[in-house]
Amino acid sequence: MPAPQAPTGDDDRTKPQTSLWERLARPAPAPRTTLNPHRIAEAAVEIADAEGLDAVTMRRLATALGVAPMAAYRYVSGKDELIELMVDFVYGRLPLDAPTTGWRDTMRTLAVHLRAMNLSHPWTARAAASALSPNQLAVPERAFAALAEHGLDPDTTMAVFRTVTGYVGGSVSAEIALLELQREHGWADGDQTRAGLASRMSWLINTGRYPAYQRYLREATRKDDQDWQFETGLDCVLDGIAARLGI
Repeated sequence: MPAPQAPTGDDDRTKPQTSLWERLARPAPAPRTTLNPHRIAEAAVEIADAEGLDAVTMRRLATALGVAPMAAYRYVSGKDELIELMVDFVYGRLPLDAPTTGWRDTMRTLAVHLRAMNLSHPWTARAAASALSPNQLAVPERAFAALAEHGLDPDTTMAVFRTVTGYVGGSVSAEIALLELQREHGWADGDQTRAGLASRMSWLINTGRYPAYQRYLREATRKDDQDWQFETGLDCVLDGIAARLGI
């Protein structure tokens, strides 16, 4: 594989003319070291999972891999391509070949697995927005193929896909925000979180302006069942799609 010109930092200052994926698809020469794209991605993902995406730098990666600072530049031109490699690595672990029955089962299964992926790797929501990788594209490919048998036009197919993935993104963002709030304050569970917010919430509720929400606080039994909340909402979205499109 031709080596891209190595930049001096993490900013991809000297961009190669071909994409990361085109270069990696070419036959590779005999390796001079045990370093390879899989090892690079795996190490970078471990750093991001533990400390966040901003902690991932080319120098930090080299230290984690035990290689020279410039070694990874044989495969990626800098941090932008490294993030693409990381995103592809994480998406590659989605069980897209799991058997499903019909478009609804396929979309539901994809949504559940995407949620799990994002919760396990919270940085992916931010990173995936600017990445474009083979394993990423495999997700809409799987969804589009499942929807194709219903004769939907391409624009409607994309609208259905984006509606489901948009629901996943919104739900996961709320879950991650709650987890970050709990970590920040040292709250271990929902009970401790509600206790920590009680003084502020009590004043708002006692204004009498939120009777419907007050009923939720008093009567809801699944406040902390995130799986149930997600899957119930997901089924509502899928019900709506089925009713609107007659599929």
